[in-house]
Amino acid sequence: MSVPASAAAVAEPTRLETLGHAVARALPDQLRGVANHTGELTYEVAADRLLETGRVLRDAPDLKFEMCMDVCGVDYLEHGRAEWKTQDATSSGFSRGVARGPELDAPVAPGRRFAVVYHLLSISLNQRLRLRVFCPDDAEPMVDSVTGIWAAADWFEREAFDMFGILFKGHPDLRRLLTDYGFIGHPFRKDFPLSGNVEVRYDPEKGRVVYQPVSIDPRVLVPKVIRHDNRYDPALTNAPVTPTGKPHA
Repeated sequence: MSVPASAAAVAEPTRLETLGHAVARALPDQLRGVANHTGELTYEVAADRLLETGRVLRDAPDLKFEMCMDVCGVDYLEHGRAEWKTQDATSSGFSRGVARGPELDAPVAPGRRFAVVYHLLSISLNQRLRLRVFCPDDAEPMVDSVTGIWAAADWFEREAFDMFGILFKGHPDLRRLLTDYGFIGHPFRKDFPLSGNVEVRYDPEKGRVVYQPVSIDPRVLVPKVIRHDNRYDPALTNAPVTPTGKPHA
C-alpha cells in the first residue's frame, strides 16, 4: 500500500527539528532547551561543561559549528520584574512588560544574574545555534574562554568583559576594548549610573584632558503617556459625512 504524498510531506522533519535531534544525539542530557520566538535553537549549558560542549558542537559531523559569530554578555538584574505603565506617568520611569506575580518580587537567584550567549554558525551545513551559559558567581562573574575553540571569540570576549565585567578564564589578552583608559565600572550593567561616574573635559590651564566627577544631575526618564484621542473615536470616524464635510450629530 503506497503512502500518499501529502502524508509523507507531513512526516518529513524540518531542518530545525533535524538539527535538534542531532544536538540531542551528540550531547545527551548536557543541554537544556530555552524557549524562544526567533525560529532558532537556543540551549543552556552548565559553566563547567562549556568547553566540552563547544568542542562537540564544532567537531560533530552532524553539527560542524565552525564559526562563532558573536559573544554577548547579559545582565538579568531586573529582567521580568517590572511592568509597562502607559496610561499615566510614573516616577519609576521606563520598564518592561511582564506577567506580574508574587515570585517576581524576589531577588534574582544566585548565579542567575550574568550570562554569556554564543551565536554559532555552521558554514558547511548552513545552520545556526545559540548557546547560553550563566556565571556561577554574581560578585565575580567568570566563565571559561572559548578562544581555543573559536579564535574569533577573542575580541567578542574582551567586549563582554569591558561592558559587563565578565571574566573569561584562559583568555590570552583580556583587556578593555571600548572604554577609555582608567574607566571605572562596566557601563552595560543594569546598576551602572545612567549618566556615568566621571566626565572628561579639556583644561586650558593644564593643557590636557582631565577627569572630573560627572556634573549631570540624575533624573528619572518618564515614559510616554498614552491618552485617549477623540479624533479616532469610532463614533466619529464611522458617522456619515454631510455635504459640509462634517459628520452628523
